[in-house]
Amino acid sequence: MNFSNKIIAITGGGSGIGAALAYKVAKLGARVIIADRNHDAAQSVAAQTDGLALACDVSEETNIQTMISEAESQIGPIDIFVSNAGLGRGDPSHAASAPDEDWMLNWNVHVMAHVWAARALLPGMIERGHGYFVNVASAAGLLNQIGDAAYSATKHAAVSFAESISIAHGKDGIGVSVVCPQYVATPLIGLSEEDAKTRESLMTAADVADVVLLGISENRFLVLPHPQVADYTKLRGEDHGQWITGMQLLRAKAIATYGKASAEELYKMI
Repeated sequence: MNFSNKIIAITGGGSGIGAALAYKVAKLGARVIIADRNHDAAQSVAAQTDGLALACDVSEETNIQTMISEAESQIGPIDIFVSNAGLGRGDPSHAASAPDEDWMLNWNVHVMAHVWAARALLPGMIERGHGYFVNVASAAGLLNQIGDAAYSATKHAAVSFAESISIAHGKDGIGVSVVCPQYVATPLIGLSEEDAKTRESLMTAADVADVVLLGISENRFLVLPHPQVADYTKLRGEDHGQWITGMQLLRAKAIATYGKASAEELYKMI
């Protein structure tokens, strides 16, 4: 895909993977919409990419509708929509211990935000005969994030919804990539690019963005910035029980080593 003059909207574009994608596609000639609930962060990235900054809380459908409407009225029809915004809060104690509010926030941000964007954009894309969705999920959507049941469950649902778009509308000219990175040095887990230099398993947001752009250019559905995730997924499929046993052992080792099993520590174990 040639990104020149493509109109690309990125949620969660004020930092992390979203910002890294914005910088890279802007250099390739794309026109970028930076959507983030932190409008100051969005404006900072927009200033460096000659983009349009829009405030958007993706946990609310009306926010997504308004953002898309404003972007298309100011710039034009969106060619590529990147649903990148995400969060992670972890389990307070046992796997069902997070309050309903956390579960619903995970659901809205990781699943419904993708649905709401597709609901707003698909009719126009189908009519034009082209369009592309990049739904940023997680390796947790293929495997599991130890210590965060709400995150894991909703990321699985995000992968499933991306599959549904592709199955239903691939013949309508709609492309879909679902991105499933493992551990990335971003504010989401409180890590920096300096941290990424200490572990091969920890990627920078810029590195992930490079893999994502290659995946889009190849019209690849499943984009795995960490290629080892394909091997883990294969093992899970071959013997689910054995895979769960391995995850139990990894959790126990993390707790014994660091006193907890969280994303901020688990990346050191793989």
